[in-house]
Amino acid sequence: MLQIKRMQVGQLGTNCYLLEDPEAKLCAVVDPGGNADFIDREIRKGELTLSMILITHGHFDHVLGITELLSSWPGTPVYVHKQEVNWEGKGDQYMLLGPVPGIKTVDEGDIIEFSGHSIQVLHTPGHSPGSLCFLVGDILLAGDTLFAGSCGRTDFVGGSVRQILASLKRLAELEGDLRVCPGHDRLTTLDRERANNPFVLQALQ
Repeated sequence: MLQIKRMQVGQLGTNCYLLEDPEAKLCAVVDPGGNADFIDREIRKGELTLSMILITHGHFDHVLGITELLSSWPGTPVYVHKQEVNWEGKGDQYMLLGPVPGIKTVDEGDIIEFSGHSIQVLHTPGHSPGSLCFLVGDILLAGDTLFAGSCGRTDFVGGSVRQILASLKRLAELEGDLRVCPGHDRLTTLDRERANNPFVLQALQ
């Protein structure tokens, strides 16, 4: 059975997650936004092997630890939407992931295989054009699309109120009371957000 561990990292206390298969001794890291040495210690403390890095979006507070983490785990694939990468590696692209080794672009409907489990890729734009959520079992890794009682900002370049409301509606219509693991703040559940989140309620009107 998969386990999820939350670590708050980086300048903004971003939620970075270890998705763990304790039997296979494998893990995936979601949004390593800083403190790569701390993340690496947690992986090794659990005697785990890092098999992939999942990126919900390219904003700096979700990606700053990638390069250092890859130096400890070379060859690890990095899954991200193509719109979240500064492919040219130049210009003022502070809010996009710079090119790193192992980038594998994914989009709506793709499936990432992790230790015998299928991770479903959901394209949920609004906070950023290429924002993704990852669904595996009853775990929804929501990035900055859905928060406990709120949702991601839409006033950055590429943000869209219309798109994030559509994405929230899409998440709210997923089956089951999923465990929601957002990019910031506390964990929640999909039922709680369906009932109480004003942005989700607006999206469902």
